Formats: sequence, structure tokens, C-alpha cells
Amino acid sequence: MSDPADLTAIEARQLIGRRKLSPVELTEACIARTEAINPAINAVVASDFDRLRDDARKAEAAVMKGDALGAVHGLPFGVKDMIDVAGLPTTFGSDLFKDNIAVRDDAIVSALRLAGGLVLGKTNNPEFSAGGNTINTVYGPTGNPHDPAKSAAGSSGGSAAALATGMAPLCTGSDTGGSLRNPAAFCGVVGFRPSPGVVPGDNRSIALMHLPTSGPMARTVADTALMLSVMARPDRLDPFTGVMDGKTLWNPEDFATLPRRDLNALKIAFTEDFGFAMTEKVIRCAFRKRVEHLTPLFASAEETSPDCTGADRIFAVLRAIMMLGAHHANTLKYPGRFGPNIMANVEEGLSYSALDVADAMNRQGVYYRNWQGFFDKHDYILSPAVTISPRDWHELYPVEIDGVATQSYYQWLALAYASTIPGHPSVTIPMGRDELGMPFGLQIIGKRNDDLGVLAVAAEIEAAIIGEDTFAVPKPDLTALRNARPILEG
Repeated sequence: MSDPADLTAIEARQLIGRRKLSPVELTEACIARTEAINPAINAVVASDFDRLRDDARKAEAAVMKGDALGAVHGLPFGVKDMIDVAGLPTTFGSDLFKDNIAVRDDAIVSALRLAGGLVLGKTNNPEFSAGGNTINTVYGPTGNPHDPAKSAAGSSGGSAAALATGMAPLCTGSDTGGSLRNPAAFCGVVGFRPSPGVVPGDNRSIALMHLPTSGPMARTVADTALMLSVMARPDRLDPFTGVMDGKTLWNPEDFATLPRRDLNALKIAFTEDFGFAMTEKVIRCAFRKRVEHLTPLFASAEETSPDCTGADRIFAVLRAIMMLGAHHANTLKYPGRFGPNIMANVEEGLSYSALDVADAMNRQGVYYRNWQGFFDKHDYILSPAVTISPRDWHELYPVEIDGVATQSYYQWLALAYASTIPGHPSVTIPMGRDELGMPFGLQIIGKRNDDLGVLAVAAEIEAAIIGEDTFAVPKPDLTALRNARPILEG
């Protein structure tokens, strides 16, 4: 067997179930990979390997006793430092919480543990996940595993970088404006943003705003779907999670084994920019090559997109109000303790009137209905996942794209938040490298609540490009990373 750290989650779980791989063996491989590679990229920022080893021994004992095993039994997973793991710090990437030790597991972590998962550690994110570059004053930056001098994107950059280098087969992520899709694209892994409520947000500060959601991240579509089968649980604390008699309107177990989809029966739309996103020429070029390769697989393919009129304004206002509600009080209580992104959010939120908010919400309703009408004629949308190729992580955010100035630190995330606004499921899958040699991520968007379909189509595309050198999943140079200077020293 090759290094167990390089196994997919499904491969590892099957071997564990057949007693061909011990959870202890897999855990030790993931720990060894983390210890060897993490200094170069700083993806995992807190861990308790003694507890992890103890949990792995218990998982092994359950296998040997013939106990019923959960969907992710014996699989280590990384946890974004926005949610709690009992006994580990939850800092949110904020100096205010650098000494905050969680006393209980978040509901997502509890669900994964109940299904047999083992916590590898916490993964890095920017301060309160505000921004597309994973850097904060508590833990420092996370480097891109394909070039540590470049950004891993964000806000789930630590999770994406850990996955790409084999530190864990599964990681949690969260997404408002692409926070798990963008780092998945930058690092060459898979990130899935589900429809609102599929992964419950039981502690979302504004419960009735669907913009933020947690989601699964992995190295393959099937692994991502397996993780979703555990995360998609019934929880009435999220108003978007339909629960009746203790069950959701969807069957979580369906995600564990994706159905086959006939791509030749599907009507596809494709777009470089949704008509408004500032998309870099190198990304447009890479996307065109992939569209040319993929479109013969489908019944029809048309270059078009839903009407996204007002997308930048809608997202800006709603996001700012959400961030204002979450952080305004603490920025007053602890002046000077927050970074520029959070302060920009609060200041922006304070600048909007009630009329501005009402207008944004009205526009969102029109936007949503535009998208529903569009999907009456098209089954799925293909687009680039991110507007730019990875850049130096010292650049907090792109101030320009192809010489045109950006208007905010998050405007470059537009290809992702185009589908966030109406709440449609979206997955990013790796599809080779761009002309600059960095990973390219393809985004696939489906009808609202067609989460299973989006993942199934992504799996078919993933299978269709196997063996295609140009579009192969990009692999980091692990030898170079082992020998690299620690990122925190440079």
C-alpha cells in the first residue's frame, strides 16, 4: 500500500471496514504528513495528537469487535477555526479570542464524531472569516501548497491546504462569498456550498439570513458527498432546515452513494463572468479551454447566465448588515483590536440606511426569481470558481484585476457570490492548472435544493477528465514542501 495519507476518504473507509487498514495506521500517517508539511504552509494551527491517537485506538477496537461502523469511521478530519472542538482553542483568527478554549464540540463536530470521525486539529482562517486571504494576527498566514509564497485563498484556506497535502482526507469549511469554494480552487481540491439548511447553522447570528453556511471539503467529489451525508442532519434551530417528525426533506444517506447522471441528457449554460464579475484574462482563457473540452459531453451548451442585475450592491449591503450585527458592539468595546477587513465591514454597514437595506432585500427577491426562471430552461451552470489566479499572500486582497481597481476587499469573490445571493448549491472541482501554473477550479451550480444532482454531475465531470493530462488534479510537490523554509519565518 502507498502512504495511507494519500488515500481518498472512501478508499480508506472501505479498507478500514474490511480490516485492511487500521484507524491507528491512517492516523499516524496523517500526523506524520502534518508534522512534515505543515511548517511550510501553516494549515493546521492547533491540535492534540495524544487525544487523536487515543481516539484512533478506540476506533480500531470498535472495528476488531465487529461493532457497527459509522460513515466516516476512523477518518481524521480538520476543523476550521470558526467552530468548537472541546479542549482546543477556537480563536476565530482574532487576538481577542486567542486564549479561548472550547468546552464542548460544535454540532457539526459532534455529528462527525458520532459517525466515527477523528479530529486531526483546527485549520486556519482569516479574522472571523472576513476575507479571501487566510492570514490573521493569532496564527499568521497559510501558504498555497502549490507555491507557499502565494495565497491559499479563504476563508477556509487552512482546510483546503491541509487537504491538498494529505494531512487529512476530510475538512470542514464555511462559505458566504465563496469561502470554501475559492480556497478549494486555489489549492486543487473540492469544496461544496449546499443549499440553505442542508447543513444546519444552529448558531448563525442572523438566523433568517441564508448567506453563510457550513459545508464539506475533500479531495474528490465522492469524498465530499460522503462527508455531507453526515453533516446534513435534522436541526430545527436552523429555519432553513425543513424538519418533520425528526427527518429532513432530503435523505442525508443519499449523499453517501451518488447516483449516476447522463451528461448527454443535460442542458448546460456556461459563463466567464455572469455579466458583471471582474474576471482576469488568464482565468477566462483557462475556462474557455475547459468549456471547449466539456461541452461535447452535454445535450446542449449555451453561453449565457441568469440576470444578475445589482449583484454587487445586493451582496455588499446584506453582507455588511450581517457583519455589522456580529461585530459592531465588540469594535466599540475593544477599539483597535480588529483588523482592516472587519472594520471596513462595520463602517460600511453603518453607512447604509434602512431604505438601503430594504432596497437590497427587494432586489434580492427579484434576483432570486430571475434565477428560478433561468433554471426552467437550463439544468446546470458552469463557470470559473474564482476571478483571479493565486497571488502573493502578502497582498491582503486584490486591489486590481487586469489593471482595473476593485471597489472592496471582497469584490474579487463575485463569481462565487453570484450564486450565494439566490441560495443555489455550488461545487468547485479541480481541473488542471492555468497558464501561470496554479490550480484552476471549475464551478458547477444547480437548481436550489438540487444538491444531490450538483454533486452527481460534478462526479461525472471528474470521471470524464481522468487520464487527461491537461485537466488532471494538480498535486503539490511534497518533497519541496518538506524542505521549504517555515512560512512563519519569512
